[in-house]
Amino acid sequence: MTPLGAHLVRRIRIEGPLSIADFMTEALTHPTLGYYRTAAPVGAGGDFITAPEISQMFGELIGLCCLDLWERMGRPAPVRLVELGPGRGALIGDALRATRIRPEFHAAATLHLVEINPALRTDQAAAVAPYRDRLGGCAWHDGFAAVPPGPLLLVANEFFDALPVHQFARQGGAWRERVVGLDPSGERLAFALAAPGPAAALLPSAPATAPEGSVIEISPAGIALADRIARRIADAGGGALVIDYGHAGEPIWSLQAVRRQKRERDPLAEPGLVDLSAQVDFARLVEAAGQAGAATQGPVSQRDFLEALGIRARAAALAERARGDQAKAIEAALHRLLDPAEMGTLFQAIAFARPGGPDPAGFAIR
Repeated sequence: MTPLGAHLVRRIRIEGPLSIADFMTEALTHPTLGYYRTAAPVGAGGDFITAPEISQMFGELIGLCCLDLWERMGRPAPVRLVELGPGRGALIGDALRATRIRPEFHAAATLHLVEINPALRTDQAAAVAPYRDRLGGCAWHDGFAAVPPGPLLLVANEFFDALPVHQFARQGGAWRERVVGLDPSGERLAFALAAPGPAAALLPSAPATAPEGSVIEISPAGIALADRIARRIADAGGGALVIDYGHAGEPIWSLQAVRRQKRERDPLAEPGLVDLSAQVDFARLVEAAGQAGAATQGPVSQRDFLEALGIRARAAALAERARGDQAKAIEAALHRLLDPAEMGTLFQAIAFARPGGPDPAGFAIR
């Protein structure tokens, strides 16, 4: 059993079963034992690889999308350039390299990276170092709430999938909440069903009609964050891009644990040592952002989004200058980002913008 697992067993013995959301919060963000506090999860040697790690094209296009929106906003200064969960800094580093063609954008931008992992903060600092003197400022934060007021250009790539979820099952004509308790030995973590907690208030408006065995997964944390981002944008202007793997409102239990880029059989087995994530309910995020006063776009597939931003033209330009096996690597990366059997349709993109203001590029296909 991991040290965090032993801590959770003791907590459950004292307090009783934990919601899935409480378990995820502890497993990922416990101050000293949480996965995102201690692990180096991203990259070929880590537990998962994100799109920016696959190809520079991803971050470059996101950066140019932000630059384009800033120009159509009237070039506000300062503008808060924000990334939630920047990983090793690949996306923001590529974005800053691509946007250095507009020195005035760098001068107007104050960079804000929301990251709780000290080791990853060091990697991010190295990634932005070549551009830091040109920026209007650079700061790290533990949460979005610490980002200063002002117009916002925000990117969240594979961030919302790590936010805690609650799970509910329809059993015996009533909704029950899936929780984490102890097995019969009292020594190991195990799933169980219990009376629903407060998160049940977010169940769909007519859940009593759901058939027996129905399942619903809800992320109050994701909904709340979408609300906060959207309110900021509706008030101060700007835009937000959310790119992640997920669905558009289908009932689903999707909690998974990943280690060394493979899915673990039991997400409770090694808390603190494995990544936990759940598919993002894009419909709920769009609904929350709209109710908070923002204009919304999407969801659209990652493939359609990146193609609308011009990724095929960028790949062709890179291939023309490629040497040796570089051209094959560019083509392989393009395939992985766009192909429906890879990331092309599993990953989706949505955007928030200020009503009446310019919308982020990449969504004209809808």
